[in-house]
Amino acid sequence: MVARVTLEISDGDRATLEKWAKSGTTEQRLAKRARSVLMGGGGASIAEIAAGAGLTPAVVSKWRARFREMGAEGLLDAPGRGRKKAVGPEERVAILALACTEPADGSVRWSVRKLAAATGRSRALVQRVLAAGRLKPHRTHHWCGKSPDPEFAAKSAEIIGLYLSPPANALVLRVGEKSQIQALDRTQPCLPMREGSPGRLTATYRRNGTACLLAALSAHTGDVAGRCADSANGREFLRFLKHLAAGNPRREIHIVADNLSAHKCAEVKAWLASKRRVHMHCTPTRASWLNQAEIWFNIFTRDVVRGGVRPSRKALVDRIMLYIRRYNEHSARPFMWTYTGEPMVA
Repeated sequence: MVARVTLEISDGDRATLEKWAKSGTTEQRLAKRARSVLMGGGGASIAEIAAGAGLTPAVVSKWRARFREMGAEGLLDAPGRGRKKAVGPEERVAILALACTEPADGSVRWSVRKLAAATGRSRALVQRVLAAGRLKPHRTHHWCGKSPDPEFAAKSAEIIGLYLSPPANALVLRVGEKSQIQALDRTQPCLPMREGSPGRLTATYRRNGTACLLAALSAHTGDVAGRCADSANGREFLRFLKHLAAGNPRREIHIVADNLSAHKCAEVKAWLASKRRVHMHCTPTRASWLNQAEIWFNIFTRDVVRGGVRPSRKALVDRIMLYIRRYNEHSARPFMWTYTGEPMVA
């Protein structure tokens, strides 16, 4: 004969237990404990309760005893229950602080592997600590520092004014150079990209000369005018300016360029003095980011220069000029400033 010992449950405890047993948001282990106690209050035996609640008889006996001693609150988990944290707050702070320093081995940044070796922790744990601290030691962002130019405000306002509100019938050109573009050919044929395999180049190469690209980006249409030269000296820059002036007759031209010495040589200054319709505007010191031609040169480098294979200098120049023509036909558009926040400070 099975012994049945009915639990005595007060009205308050019964209401709490029924709430825990029926609520869909209660943790399952707490809901099972509440159902087992309610079944005991109805006169069910320990074996019947274990079968009905999905618990072992030993566990049913444990929670019956806790309920008799502490009531419904006895079914809650005791403080400190569960898996202990693998790393405490002090050690987390120490790992994050270490990640913000330079390693002593001469490298400039920490890797997860190096941090794990230095702290004696696993790479997985170090990765979790870095993720929780929102640290990414492998990444570096660049920002524009303060220009030392005492005329920064006046010069930048002048250039931005040309971008936003140019004079009537005026052409605003952002001019820049990319020098020493190498015509590199590989010593063996390239292996083409296939499904599941990227294109592959030999690590050995032949140099077939270099070229310098002078380019002018129209501020309000996005069109690019380009010319390849042997070098980026003052003579070639003046030749490019004459090319731009000849291609836009009877129009006022405003040239935005950086502070390269070739842009300020005596020959260029003399020619500009003789041309009333051509005006040069130099960006402030260390503020070439005001010249939006730098954005286009970044796109050009990504699309044409990196990973290119050129059997001769002529092949390099032909590819550059082809890219500019196709860019003007399909991709040319003015660049728009998108940053509207406060400037960063050191």
